Amino acid sequence: MPHPVDHVISTAGGPSYLPLAEMDLAETSRHFGDRLAMTLAIAKYGQDKVRAGGTLLFIGGTGGRRPGVGRTVIAALTAALPALTANLALELAPVRVNLIAAGFVDTPLSASLLGDRLEARREELRSTLPIRRVVGPEDVAELALHIMRNEALTGATYDIDGGQQLL
Repeated sequence: MPHPVDHVISTAGGPSYLPLAEMDLAETSRHFGDRLAMTLAIAKYGQDKVRAGGTLLFIGGTGGRRPGVGRTVIAALTAALPALTANLALELAPVRVNLIAAGFVDTPLSASLLGDRLEARREELRSTLPIRRVVGPEDVAELALHIMRNEALTGATYDIDGGQQLL
């Protein structure tokens, strides 16, 4: 390989919010398996392409940290990705592996999930989050850059939720 890659970032997968009664188990299994398999594939095939001290950075979420109807699959993935990240960091060293766990971020994906409830959700976050504003994609990008630049960071999950987990 003539030129190793400095960093790989994966935003693969979107959230799945379905109550158990509405789940198609085959589809849910594919979604769950695909998300974990994609992370493992990036690690397996990326490890020899990323320079020592470079980063594999995965984007996950915080959506499953609080139990709720329709959060079963997202909760399992929310719990699995930090453990996967920590183990991969040991196995792939000196390549660094980290995870960004994002809460609500004001993106087109959020808009598609919330539909006509989007503005109400934004207002709720502005009035309740300790930062008194909604987290935007630029906030996540800044965190990603920090993680990629700081070569002392590996095996960790970094929350970016504007303090939502404190409420």
